[in-house]
Amino acid sequence: MSIPFSVAAKPSTIRTNRKPCCRKYDVIVRSELTMAPKHRTTTLFPQLSNQGVSVADLHVQEVVEKQSQTTNFDTLCSNFKPQFEPSFLKDAYEMCRNICAEYAKTFYLGTLLMTEERQKAIWAIYVWCRRTDELVDGPNADYMSSAVLDRWEDRLDDIFNGQPYDMLDAALTDTVSKFPLDIKPFRDMIEGMRMDTRKTRYKNFEELYLYCYYVAGTVGLMSVPVMGIAPESLIPAQSVYNSALYLGIGNQLTNILRDVGEDALRGRVYLPQDELGEFGLCDKDVFSGKVSERWKEFMKQQIARARFYFNSAEEGASHLDKASRWPVWSSLILYRKILDAIEDNDYDNLTKRAYVGRTEKFVSLPAAYSKSLSIPKTESHPSFTRLM
Repeated sequence: MSIPFSVAAKPSTIRTNRKPCCRKYDVIVRSELTMAPKHRTTTLFPQLSNQGVSVADLHVQEVVEKQSQTTNFDTLCSNFKPQFEPSFLKDAYEMCRNICAEYAKTFYLGTLLMTEERQKAIWAIYVWCRRTDELVDGPNADYMSSAVLDRWEDRLDDIFNGQPYDMLDAALTDTVSKFPLDIKPFRDMIEGMRMDTRKTRYKNFEELYLYCYYVAGTVGLMSVPVMGIAPESLIPAQSVYNSALYLGIGNQLTNILRDVGEDALRGRVYLPQDELGEFGLCDKDVFSGKVSERWKEFMKQQIARARFYFNSAEEGASHLDKASRWPVWSSLILYRKILDAIEDNDYDNLTKRAYVGRTEKFVSLPAAYSKSLSIPKTESHPSFTRLM
């Protein structure tokens, strides 16, 4: 299966101090996943909890601990300095920039206030996440298999070991060498793609929450080390990471609510089955396309939950480095507007797709910029409790 980013690249050579590597790159952005995968044992659904704590929350603690160990990172960097030809690396990041600018226009504009190094790193992370998502939801998704995802995970290991497969991978390898990024959120996102190939129903919100962590919350954990925490921030790093996770959860819940009708056409229902039952609803109601009063009441509850996570994300957004806040606030504002659009459609997300028009998106940018200038609160607040 090929990744649908087909951009010609100049031949170039990669050198790294970690492992000998001298590969030629030539028209390789369409990444053929043909190598035999390593054998892996999979389960239908990952473990949901450990001693009553959400596995997603445990992952956050683990990632925060690893990505906060700057001393260890500095030591690692002294041994891991991938040496790319300057022109090759410039072209690699330019490709990432172009992809981000084309497919995430508003987010891309928000990155322009960042320092150059942070811009490039965020673009590289965005592109890797997009390519990962395209494996399952892209035009070649019909050819998806566990072997494809296994090979993609092998390539991820190569990226973190200084042996990228193509130019877009090389941009991420360079980013990994400059920022304290742990591989776990990247692996977890691939696990989320595996879940999408095996599961089409979610018994309760705990299951759905874990899915949202894997496919979207992980993005926040990848981004915090690049965006940076404001020097004047006095809240624990864990609180900032929690907020990044909550933003990802809120975004994914909003995507789910926006796409209910489209997902139903594919036989998928990303809604808690037990909560549907509480409102006297079931899959048949989703597939019928009829918006009943019970459906409207159910949607009000689901929208309230998504808004809860956006509210929970706000504190951490204000504690990021000042130059990095604009794209985060843009996301917060625009995704909330999608929820508003569902309400404006009288909760008909079965036959209509809520969206925010281009003009409204650009009009919201000044408001996001104004929010990004807010001064971080000097006192930490108690941790939020998930709205289950």
